[in-house]
Amino acid sequence: MSDRPYLVGLVGTGVTPSLTPPMHMAEATALGLPYVYRPIDMSVIGLGVERIGEILDWAERLGFDALNITHPCKQAVIPYLDRIDPVAQELGAVNTVLLGDGGRRGHNTDTTGFESGFRAGMDGADLTRVVQLGAGGAGAAVGAALLRLGAGALTIVDVDQSRARALAADLAHRHDRQVTAATPLELPTILAEASGLVHCTPTGMAEHPGLPLPAALLRSDLWVADIVYRPYVTELLATARALGARTLDGGRMAVFQAVDAFELITGVRPDPDRMTQHFHTLVADHEILV
Repeated sequence: MSDRPYLVGLVGTGVTPSLTPPMHMAEATALGLPYVYRPIDMSVIGLGVERIGEILDWAERLGFDALNITHPCKQAVIPYLDRIDPVAQELGAVNTVLLGDGGRRGHNTDTTGFESGFRAGMDGADLTRVVQLGAGGAGAAVGAALLRLGAGALTIVDVDQSRARALAADLAHRHDRQVTAATPLELPTILAEASGLVHCTPTGMAEHPGLPLPAALLRSDLWVADIVYRPYVTELLATARALGARTLDGGRMAVFQAVDAFELITGVRPDPDRMTQHFHTLVADHEILV
């Protein structure tokens, strides 16, 4: 094994406070791997999404082994890659780029991360009829994961109806499953028949507090999953838990997408339980600091 540290970057806007770099490095330390992971915050260095190709060039010249890619570059990065994993190709979004002798190789661990997190935290959940709030990039990744998990029928709800219809049509075509689009006004009807709810919008984050839907639509036999993890317990999860509903926090997806990315980068499968502990410690430390 080489003594040269793995050199990894996180590219996107506003990524300086991200918990992903310290989570990766804590796991690398536990495994005895030399590993340096730093944010490349486009907001701080004054670069727009149109410069993502140049950032890849610089990363290669500086000896980076990989980059994690986040908003707003997950789609914009694709034209600058040499190869794309079939899953990322289907989603039209990349969040992990491997660099080296094999060229620039794109992957998507958001979708595999949600899938693994759901299996770990919601084993046995009824997937007969699932409602998903949000049809953006995260929604595309989560929707595909839900269908791979076995969702019988999936309804995509978004304030942007054209986006919801486009995602529903794409998922239905690729997975040969019943996927439909609906408006927020239809939530009372479709949630009354649903077995589960997945939230994939920014509502509930510290910058966007509140509930993404009326609390009266939640009930004890409706499981609820949230991909927001800061705060760790969102208002949506707190409300659902108070009703006695089964819930899945956004930390699961955050951890398992990092688990999958770490394995892609190093070839070593990390310990998901230990990474979850790293994550919880980081979240607690952050909440104390703020």
